Amino acid sequence: MTDPADFPEPEPELEPHRDKFLSMSTVLRNLPYLAVLALAIFGVAYSNFSGHPINGYWEFLAIATGLLCIFLRWPNVPERESRLKLVWTQVAHWAAVIVAMNLVLLQGFQQLMPVQAAGLVLMLLLGLGTFLAGISLFSLRICFLGLAMALSIPAMTWLKQASLLLMLAGVAIAGLAVAFWPRGKKASA
Repeated sequence: MTDPADFPEPEPELEPHRDKFLSMSTVLRNLPYLAVLALAIFGVAYSNFSGHPINGYWEFLAIATGLLCIFLRWPNVPERESRLKLVWTQVAHWAAVIVAMNLVLLQGFQQLMPVQAAGLVLMLLLGLGTFLAGISLFSLRICFLGLAMALSIPAMTWLKQASLLLMLAGVAIAGLAVAFWPRGKKASA
């Protein structure tokens, strides 16, 4: 007779939705990070197009990011003293970021740089603050969020500078597609 221990249990098959690159649970789990990144990019875009910085918006976004850091780390901190330490370190961290943002928004500082640059500098400060918060919280996702904010700055400036070139390339590709697109049986004869 054979012993049942000789035959290992078959591994359960993966559920079909786990094979997808972006499952719904992955999107929901990363939704707070995506929302903060989208709000930061919106702030830069609005500042660039409107021609004036939106001071309260950046302060709100810094506070919201700080609350996100506390909220995401809270379940991993079991003791009351550790939770108080978490809250106070995050409050001090984000207060310093808000002070730095307000220094950039001072009238004397604003005379040294255009309004469009102020939005990029504010996003850089927010990205740096987010990255450093991720390091202090040992959170790779928060670090990545800060890095994504910082890397979106050169991407936005490149896109702004290259927008005319990209539009002309798109028109050229569309023109070539129309010129060489087969037009039925008559075109092939």
